[in-house]
Amino acid sequence: MKLIHIADSHLGLTAFNRLDPESGMNLREKQVYDNFLEAIDEIIRQKPDALVHAGDLFDTVKPKTRAYTTVLEALERLHEAGIPFIVIAGNHSMVKTRYTTSPYEVLTYHPSRITAAYKFRYEKAEIGDTVFHLIPNMLRVEDYRKAFDEIELSGKHTNVLVTHGLATAIRDKRLATVAEHELDSTILSDRFDYIALGHYHRQCQITDNAWYSGSTEYLTYGEITDEKGGLVVDPGRHTVKHLELPNTPMIDLGTIRCQGVHPGDITEEIIARVTQKNVPKYAMAQVTLDGLSREHGKGIDTKDLAGVREQLLDLKIRIKSEEEDRPVPLQQDIRMIDYLQEFSTFVSKQQFSAKQKEHIETCGLNVLKTVMEEHREEAQ
Repeated sequence: MKLIHIADSHLGLTAFNRLDPESGMNLREKQVYDNFLEAIDEIIRQKPDALVHAGDLFDTVKPKTRAYTTVLEALERLHEAGIPFIVIAGNHSMVKTRYTTSPYEVLTYHPSRITAAYKFRYEKAEIGDTVFHLIPNMLRVEDYRKAFDEIELSGKHTNVLVTHGLATAIRDKRLATVAEHELDSTILSDRFDYIALGHYHRQCQITDNAWYSGSTEYLTYGEITDEKGGLVVDPGRHTVKHLELPNTPMIDLGTIRCQGVHPGDITEEIIARVTQKNVPKYAMAQVTLDGLSREHGKGIDTKDLAGVREQLLDLKIRIKSEEEDRPVPLQQDIRMIDYLQEFSTFVSKQQFSAKQKEHIETCGLNVLKTVMEEHREEAQ
């Protein structure tokens, strides 16, 4: 069995305020759609026996029409190539109750060989010599254990587990998103020949047999050093190798030392770095300014950067202050802010009793998670 493991495509994602001149669509959104279909073409050229998507195919529980049509086009191409598609629901596209129609239900009407696990229960699919054990994102963390206990490994097949969540080994890498659940370390059992994980956006190995494929795109600037793409897996032979897939580049332009440097020279250096690195058109780029102080007045002249900004999808400028080493965003970058952590930190600094802090934090985080989810759905 040769399978390809991908995850976290987040179709429907929008970012930045740039529009595609031809379609009028948010340019970042269009890039994600186009890159996904090109990635499907590359996957088909690899001729796998199955394509596994470990969650967050969509960016929201209510996908846009274009997100649906993109997936349907991908299913059509996979169908023509005879490649089965296995997908599970992730936390971004998970319905809030068992009585709400899942966006994945629409896909099951397609005539292709698709297995979609989204009903908050364990499901399995047998393809060739392999049994795929599927545990989608759950409503409650304890539901993972209940689903896992239903698994009966096949002694005649290769066994692959597909699930979505944060492995306890990397709990410090929380993404602070709604319905983000930790995966009990015992679920990542060595009894499986391979475990395909989704949710964490960096491609990495967790145990001998468990891997995150990572997201197919750069979704935040916090991922700028990550390796993106998919994984080509032979679970029977226990081999895993990286698969390069199309995505929109995110370029790190490095750090500019600003102490004693004229603002105009800083601006020129930013422009020079964009030019020298041959940053592709409509790519994302980030530069860090170290030591920008009050002596620089209003700082760099953003008007002089208009030319390079025009050829980029986005130019992010971070300021590394003299008081602290942690870089902060110069312009607003909502996805960089961990609101849940900010709230917890705020509560911890208040003059409340331990019991009051625990109550306020518990209630406040629940409300904040609900508001964040509603805001994301409305934004779509």
